[in-house]
Amino acid sequence: MLSRIYIQNFALIDQLEINFKKGLQVITGETGAGKSIILGALRLILGERADSKSISDFSTKSVVEAEFKISESLKIFFEENDLDFEEDTIIRREILPSGKSRAFVNDVPVTLDVLKELSERLIDIHSQFETSQLFSEEYQFKIIDGLSENKNLIETYQNDYFEFQRKQRELEKLKNTLSEGNKESDYKLFLLEELEAAQLETVNYELLQSQISLAENKGAISELLAQIFARTDQEEVGLFDGFYDVKNKLSRVADLSLQFSELNARLEENYVEFKDILFQLQNEAEKLDANPEDLLVLQEQNDKINALFLKHKVSDIEDLLKIKEELSLEKNSFEDIENKIAQLEKEIAEASQSLLKKAEILSKNRKQTAPVFVEKVESLLHQLGLEKAKVQVELSSTREFGKFGTEKIQLLFQANAGFALKPIQNAISGGERSRVMLSIKKLMAENAELPTLILDEIDTGVSGRIADEMGNVMQEMAENMQLIVITHLAQVAAKGNDNYKVQKSDIEGKTQTRIFPLNQEEKLTEIAQLLSGSKITDAAILQAKELMQ
Repeated sequence: MLSRIYIQNFALIDQLEINFKKGLQVITGETGAGKSIILGALRLILGERADSKSISDFSTKSVVEAEFKISESLKIFFEENDLDFEEDTIIRREILPSGKSRAFVNDVPVTLDVLKELSERLIDIHSQFETSQLFSEEYQFKIIDGLSENKNLIETYQNDYFEFQRKQRELEKLKNTLSEGNKESDYKLFLLEELEAAQLETVNYELLQSQISLAENKGAISELLAQIFARTDQEEVGLFDGFYDVKNKLSRVADLSLQFSELNARLEENYVEFKDILFQLQNEAEKLDANPEDLLVLQEQNDKINALFLKHKVSDIEDLLKIKEELSLEKNSFEDIENKIAQLEKEIAEASQSLLKKAEILSKNRKQTAPVFVEKVESLLHQLGLEKAKVQVELSSTREFGKFGTEKIQLLFQANAGFALKPIQNAISGGERSRVMLSIKKLMAENAELPTLILDEIDTGVSGRIADEMGNVMQEMAENMQLIVITHLAQVAAKGNDNYKVQKSDIEGKTQTRIFPLNQEEKLTEIAQLLSGSKITDAAILQAKELMQ
């Protein structure tokens, strides 16, 4: 439960501290006294956005601190978020003059997400301006699911549903990427196949050019080689015979004088090299008689490579190989996308079946709970003076998955007999709205493990006996939880286990909001004032005593 609130430098509050107890805690005060300011500060504890405009003195920070007595059941949450568990847990928000804010749980800094998750398990604030929530489909599902066995299931379903949506978005994105890529993929695939067919890895472009030149000049080469062979092979006057004769004569000279030995050795080496060159020339000459179609093959290969150079605007084989690698990677990328699409489609189909099963259980539980909800709400409404009121929960199936399953919900209402039930937003008046909302809040409180509920003027628009009955309902609610009620009704204030008054006054020339607990005599005076206004009459005192009794 909420045991203490401390507020510093927030709007009209210079410094304020108040302790709360169990049961029905009633807060009263004139309109404009600052009750909404206290609630606004408390909403910061719930993780709502901070605004530097709420700071009164910009020379220092604004602080809102709330102390809660919490149960052992929250230990797991504290462990999961590396927080120190304390039975008396303090949540603090600080707003700096710069506009930045910080949040702490037991002096440990936390994110707003962690703060929200924790505070949602501790306290709920319902304002009179939030009664329109009742008209939203989300809130109506929240009511029925809260009363049924869907509490954990709806959380699991929604986590799966959001993941299902994420996969659908990813699938759509991949399909669009593939579609865009397919517009050029056929041409790029053709380019890749063309480069692969050229077998560029096996091509030596310089050698290819040499082979083509050889084939194209075979006649001239053959003629020149024939002249070489003729010149070297002629008997007696041929180069070979002359070289041989010279070698033999130098050999004899070397035998006669060692001075010529080195020159003789060099000539011998050159003679061997000369013979080898002539032998290889004869071999190459024989090859020139190869198939003339070889030139056509070489020229065809060369033409293909030159065409690739021109098409891709490059000048060497290495650049073509790089382009081929890039096209191959792109092809593999599209294949990966196709594989991912196939995998996602499979996962989405499986997730769809799982969601459908959960949605069917959710629907079954809701249909079982709806009559119980109708019976209890109508009973409370009859107690609150709407004896003819009728309520109905209309559930209709949908073809697609939604946040709450595969169905829509519509809460129907009619306060008077003899009229057709209509959607509640079209059939409810102001005074009826307060009573319906209180009835629903009571049912939800009975099925929630929420320790503290704050109702801000939920009794607006009612008076007399109905106000007294609303007070009775609040008393019943406060038996199992801490209920803090802000009210202008004497009938409700009289039923408080503890009462507090919010008051605005001038302190040292500055308007400030304060809140203080009332003793029995002060409570009597406050209730009498609620009954008669600023001038408290004897009749109002007597009536206040009766109400308190």
